[in-house]
Amino acid sequence: MFLFFSENVLFYVIHTEAEETVCTQRGDPEIPQMFKDGDIMLGGIFSFHSSWKNRRDTYMDKPLPLQCTSLNFRGFQFAQAMLFAIEEINNSTDLLPGISLGYRIYDSCGSIAKSVRVALAFANGNEDVSQLSEAPCTRPAQVQAILGESSSSPCMAMATAIGPFYIPIISHFATCACLSDKTKYPSFLRTIPSDYYQSRALAQLVKHFGWTWVGAIRTNDDYGNNGMATFTETAEQLGICLEYSVSFFRTDPPDKIQKIVDIIKASTSKVIVGFLSHIDLEVILHEFSRHNLTGYQWVGSEGWIFDSQIAAMDRHHILDGAIGLSIPKAHVSGMRDFMLDVRPLNVSSNEMFTNFYESLFSCKFKQSKTSSRNQIECTGNEDLSEVENSFTDMSLMPIFNNVYKGVYAAAHALHFILSCNKTCNTKVQLDPFTILQHIKTIQFKTKEGEEVYFNENGDPAAKYEIINWKPRENDIAEFVTVGLYDASLPANKQLNLQNESITWTQNLQQVPLSICSEKCLPGTRKVLQKGKPVCCYDCIRCAEGEMSNSTDSVTCVRCHPEFWSNERRDACVKKEAEFLSYVEIMGALLTAASLFGTCITAVVAFIFFRYRKTPIVRANNSELSFLLLFSLTLCFLCSLTFIGRPSEWSCMLRHTAFGITFVLCISCVLGKTIVVLMAFRATLPGSNVMKWFGPAQQRLTVLGFTLIQVMICILWLSISPPFPFKNFTELKHKIILECALGSAVGFWSVLGYIGLLAILCFILAFLARKLPDNFNEAKFITFSMLIFCAVWLTFIPAYVSSPGKFSVAVEIFAILSSSFGLLICIFLPKCYIILLKPEKNTKKYIMGKGALK
Repeated sequence: MFLFFSENVLFYVIHTEAEETVCTQRGDPEIPQMFKDGDIMLGGIFSFHSSWKNRRDTYMDKPLPLQCTSLNFRGFQFAQAMLFAIEEINNSTDLLPGISLGYRIYDSCGSIAKSVRVALAFANGNEDVSQLSEAPCTRPAQVQAILGESSSSPCMAMATAIGPFYIPIISHFATCACLSDKTKYPSFLRTIPSDYYQSRALAQLVKHFGWTWVGAIRTNDDYGNNGMATFTETAEQLGICLEYSVSFFRTDPPDKIQKIVDIIKASTSKVIVGFLSHIDLEVILHEFSRHNLTGYQWVGSEGWIFDSQIAAMDRHHILDGAIGLSIPKAHVSGMRDFMLDVRPLNVSSNEMFTNFYESLFSCKFKQSKTSSRNQIECTGNEDLSEVENSFTDMSLMPIFNNVYKGVYAAAHALHFILSCNKTCNTKVQLDPFTILQHIKTIQFKTKEGEEVYFNENGDPAAKYEIINWKPRENDIAEFVTVGLYDASLPANKQLNLQNESITWTQNLQQVPLSICSEKCLPGTRKVLQKGKPVCCYDCIRCAEGEMSNSTDSVTCVRCHPEFWSNERRDACVKKEAEFLSYVEIMGALLTAASLFGTCITAVVAFIFFRYRKTPIVRANNSELSFLLLFSLTLCFLCSLTFIGRPSEWSCMLRHTAFGITFVLCISCVLGKTIVVLMAFRATLPGSNVMKWFGPAQQRLTVLGFTLIQVMICILWLSISPPFPFKNFTELKHKIILECALGSAVGFWSVLGYIGLLAILCFILAFLARKLPDNFNEAKFITFSMLIFCAVWLTFIPAYVSSPGKFSVAVEIFAILSSSFGLLICIFLPKCYIILLKPEKNTKKYIMGKGALK
């Protein structure tokens, strides 16, 4: 992947005419910006410049060296931290006694190509070499470990280029999770946690505050792209949607950055997750200030969230209230004073130190090519205590500490390899692979008591502080720790926040709201909006019989058949059981009618019994009349079995009692009708028919007809009897307690048999209606059977179409109506004569011989 580098420091073997092998260097040598000889050399790669001048190579001439621009004080701070650690180790009698550490520190300018050139220089040397063929061209690595770089992309390129040499690369600020892949980057280690944890922590932080609709901006490099990819994956798992996710690099043209601003302006989300380096954030912050884009809640990665240089630039308060993850605060005694002493940086007498000094103190040396008359002249004795800029800012002390720990990790590995006690074994041949293996397994504590070690992926333990930007009166935000994140704890305890101490954007007192759709309340369910992410949805009310009792429910749960959803549809309530009860008006009226019919029947029976010896009672077959009255009493009373909560016994009793009592009743009426016909036949000359239908035959007829119905009922109860049944389908919001028929054939057989007897009785009575007696009972039986048949013919469609308890009421009404019809038509005329017209209650009148005028 690095074939495109036109400049390299690889050695090539060429054959001379004398057939001698000569090793020569291609390209210009790389010159370190800082160096110091020592017994063991360490390398450093930092970005003393943050950019470079673009050039157009014609491929006709040798390309010129990279021209770096934009002095970056952060790179100098990292270099100072490395020098501090080396000086401290060299002055120590406990670590590497008698061994001096030297260093070679290079400027990468933030360029991947430059970083790779420097890394290869560390691996192969830098000076011109010419040797005879007997000596090998290859030589040992020039340094035993490399500290740097600060960004992920250069580290990936360096680790790929010199990975086969196994020279340890220890980065203090490269966080891309991809660098944990030891198959690709076997020699890479770092003292800063991987973004594998940071990205997930950011997603959990966003979820904690209920933000489900957010935007994302990332640096268009391995750090930003890989970190945002992990964040997006975790966010989807947590139900967070990204309205937009845009990337840019600081060298992008203005129109691309303008498009990003337009996207944010058109968005509805109020939270922006920024996975950015501090250099790229400076660019986007400038554009936000120019367009006055405020009021967004920023969530930041460690790349910028605790960078005071960014806070100083934010004069429009765009980042006020920002919250994000930072490396835990650190203190290294003596480091601050050492770093503020710029004299150790003046070790190379090159142009870079002059530029650094002039930029640091805002002055110009006399001999400087860019000096002007209006500039203050540098004396070389300027006091740094009076200067306030990014170099004097120690807010990145946690990162400086990471550089410090990286140097100490290499020193402890060397200490172990050289078997150092009071002295070190200098005869041990050092090789990078051995040093790499010992650094991976090293475990020690710094002088401040901080434990340092690497896991199997070359990463440290993942712990973060949660930082909140609180605006201050001097317009520079204060970084306040409002929580902690520890990836080593159980999932539900990793995030620990103090919500009450957080300041939000625009000094809001409550957590800003950033959602695509309002939460769906209990009683509703979410329905996704077509063509939009899962966080955008409509809330649809649950259907009848369904409920949801949680917020943002995706489905409505159907209630159990015995339950029904309440009005709010957020709970299932037990359905009201519906049956014809005695306490309701309809049940009470039917009960009263039944009891009234029973009483009337009892009164009629008493009258007949009282006047049982009178001609009108004796002429109408008093035995059948009393049996008919008894059966009518049972008919009235059996209607009561249909009222009340159905039970197993009541269901069997109501239908069988109804069937048997009505057959008994119709059998009596049929017997009376036959008696009338037989009596008429008996009056004809020579007729002897009455001896064949006397009282005994009448009793047997009634008994026979009734026994047939009893047999039908027994078969019905034996095969498939009626049983109590909960009807859930008839009425949605109520349970109808009813008696299932069991066998429909049995039920309709009972009714059919009753109907058959009633029709037979009607026909016979109709034939006898005009017989010559003054009180011919047949005509009254005809009317009663006509009423009976009419009632039961209308009952069938009414019964089938009536819902719930009304079907039971229809059946009771049919029973009572037909019973009253029989009672009134057959017995009321007789009672009228007995009580009100006693003069007609004579044998002569009944025989039609003594009619009154």
